[in-house]
Amino acid sequence: MTNHRDAPSQETGPTVCRPCAPTRRAVALLFLAATLVQAAAAPYYVDSDSGDDTHDGSSPTQAWKSLDPVNTHVFQPGDQLLLKAGTHYTGQLKPQGSGKPSDDSHPQSILLGMYGHGAKPRIDGNGEFRDTLFLRNVEFWDVQDLEITNLGTNRQPSRTGVRVVADGVGPVRHIHLRRLDVHDVNGDLRKEREGFGIFFESRGGNASHFDDFLVENCHVVRTDRNGICQRTSGRTHSVKVIIRGNLLEDIGGDGIKLWGSDGGLVERNTLRGGRTRCEDYAAGIWPFDSDDTVIQYNEVSGMKGDKDGQSFDSDYLCRRSLFQYNYSHDNEGGFMLICTPGNSYNEDTVIRYNISQNDGINSARVFHFAGGAKNTKVYNNTIYIGPKQDLRLLLFDTWNRGNANGTRFINNIFYVDGRVTYDWGKSTNTDFDSNIFYGAHVGMPPDPHAITNRPPFFGPGPGAQDVDSLLIHILHPHAKLPRGQIVSDNGGYDFFGHRIPENQPPTIGTCESPP
Repeated sequence: MTNHRDAPSQETGPTVCRPCAPTRRAVALLFLAATLVQAAAAPYYVDSDSGDDTHDGSSPTQAWKSLDPVNTHVFQPGDQLLLKAGTHYTGQLKPQGSGKPSDDSHPQSILLGMYGHGAKPRIDGNGEFRDTLFLRNVEFWDVQDLEITNLGTNRQPSRTGVRVVADGVGPVRHIHLRRLDVHDVNGDLRKEREGFGIFFESRGGNASHFDDFLVENCHVVRTDRNGICQRTSGRTHSVKVIIRGNLLEDIGGDGIKLWGSDGGLVERNTLRGGRTRCEDYAAGIWPFDSDDTVIQYNEVSGMKGDKDGQSFDSDYLCRRSLFQYNYSHDNEGGFMLICTPGNSYNEDTVIRYNISQNDGINSARVFHFAGGAKNTKVYNNTIYIGPKQDLRLLLFDTWNRGNANGTRFINNIFYVDGRVTYDWGKSTNTDFDSNIFYGAHVGMPPDPHAITNRPPFFGPGPGAQDVDSLLIHILHPHAKLPRGQIVSDNGGYDFFGHRIPENQPPTIGTCESPP
C-alpha cells in the first residue's frame, strides 16, 4: 500500500498563502482515506443456495450466487474469497488479482476457501472448461478446503481439475494449495495430450518460474492421465516446490512428477494405484529436468503393468536426486527406474534406506537402469522378493547408445523367497560391497564381503498398506545384523528413525541394530 502519511513541507514566511494550506491538507486526507478504503483487506462471500449476483459479496447476507461475479472481480492483498460449506457450483473459477509480500515474512496473501460448517464447497467443471480452477499469472494465493471435479462426456486433451500457470511474467511467488479434494477428471490418457488432477506450469519468456509452490494434504482420486504434476518449457527452474502429505488413488498414469524444479521436496505422500488406465509409459513418483530433488517418506503401491510401472523413477536431465525412507510394495513394474538416453544425463542419484516388497511381476524387474546413468549409489535398502516372484532383480539395458556406468550397491539386503536373475547389458563399473544375498540368486554378482545367511527378521513379506505394517522388518529380540561399510553423508537415520553411527560401519539393510 502506498504510504501517504508524509506531512506536507513546513511552510514559513510571509509569502505563504495561509488560507490555501487547510485546503491542501483536506485534499490529502481525503485522498488518504480513499486509498485506505480501497486497499483494506476484505472478505467476499459466495452462496449458491441463497446468494444473489446483484449483491456486492461483502457479507454472508450479501453473498454472490455464482462464479460469474467472482471471475470479474480483481482481488487485493489480504482479501478472502469464501464459498459457503455444502454448496455446489458449475463452471470455471478463474480469480484475478494478487497478494503481496510483507517485510515480516508473512505475506499478504489472498485466501480462497470456505466459510461455515459442513462439506467442502464443490465446483464442477463438467468437462465444459479445460480447467475447473484456473490461476494464471497471479501470486500470493492460499487455496484450501474445496472439492473440485471436471468430468465430461468424453475425454479431452489437457483437461485438469486445478491448473496454475506462470506465463511470461518472471517469478510467480507463494501459491499454496491445501486440503483440496480433486477427483473424476477425465483428461486424455496419451502422454503428449495428458490431463491432470493438479497441474502447475511455467512457460514463456522473462524467466517465468514458481518460487514457493506448495501442494499439501490434498486428496486426488480418479484423475487422468496424471495426479499432481509440474511442467516447465522455459530455461528457468522453479524453487521451493514442495509436494507433501497428499493421498492419490486410482491415477490413470503418472502419480507425482516434478519437471523443472531445483531443490524440490516430495515427502509423506501416499499413492495407491497408478497407471491404471493409460497404455503408454508411466511411473509413480519422479523428477525430470530437476536438480537436487529429495523424495522421502512416501508410500507407493499398485502401479500397473511394466511400461514402466515402477514406484519411483530418477529420470534424465537430473543431478543428485535423492530417494530415501520410502516404502514401495506390490508395484507390477518394479521398485526403481534410473534412466537417461545416451545424448542426455542422469548423474549422482542416491537410493538409500528404502523398503521394497513384492515389487515386479515376472515380466518386469526390481531395478531398471535404462541408458547411461552415471554414478548411481544404492545403499542400505531392504528388497524383499515373494515366493511367487521369478524376475530380474537388476536389469541394465541400452537407451540411445547410453549405458550405465559407475553404479554401486552397498549394505543392501536382497531377501529372496522366490527367484531372481541379473541382466547386465553393456553396463560398466558396477560394484557390490557388503550386501546380503539370501535365497535363489541366479548369477549372483561378485561381492568381496557378500553374506548369504538368512537375515533374522520377524518375517518379511506380509507388509501391507502403511509403514506401521513394516514392523515385521524389525529384528528378532537380541538378534543383530552384520555391519557393512561406512558410507559418508548417510543421512543420519535409518528407515525407522534410529540414529546411524557416523564413524563406524552401519548395520546392513534399513534397520540399524543397537551397538
